[in-house]
Amino acid sequence: MTFEEAAAVPQAALVALQGLCDKGLIQPRQKVLINGASSGVGTFAVQIAKSFGAKVTGVCSTRNVDMVRSIGADQVIDYAQEDSTKSGEAYDAIFDVVGKGSFTRSERSLKQNGRYLLANPGLSQMVRGLWTLMISSKKVIFGSASEQAEDLIFLKELIEAGKIKSVIDRRYPLEKIAEAHSYVEKGHKKGNVVITVERSVGK
Repeated sequence: MTFEEAAAVPQAALVALQGLCDKGLIQPRQKVLINGASSGVGTFAVQIAKSFGAKVTGVCSTRNVDMVRSIGADQVIDYAQEDSTKSGEAYDAIFDVVGKGSFTRSERSLKQNGRYLLANPGLSQMVRGLWTLMISSKKVIFGSASEQAEDLIFLKELIEAGKIKSVIDRRYPLEKIAEAHSYVEKGHKKGNVVITVERSVGK
């Protein structure tokens, strides 16, 4: 990996790995839906889920369909053309990376004992998630990531085995970090945005 590609791994890939694996969200041969599959976390989530043998459906915008397919998604749904929760498909797990999916429809798209992980839950989603836990066999999980050395080592092994790679949308020099934030906040980035730092070499 280049330094820029490596820089994209710790935060985004950790959220994806810990959400999918540490919380028991994914098992081999299960059907997994990833909403926000073209995001920084989403691109890693697609690849990590595939590395564990899951059948992955990614949801993204029209312009990112080919990219999400190229990183291993078995099926890609363009949310501008189709509502993934109205297809009649039932999933073992749904990973909502962007927090924009319909809670009710997503919950209905889960199999019994299915798991719904929200990486960025709002207050109403948290309340409804707790209620779902009380009245059904389905599990709603609120994601959070912590920096664990063993997880970074595991990600390194996946990278070295060629199972995951960083998707970089844009690179900005440090002096343009405000411009980088502005671009990210528009919500249209593909994969990750990284900041490059030029190292000066002393005499």
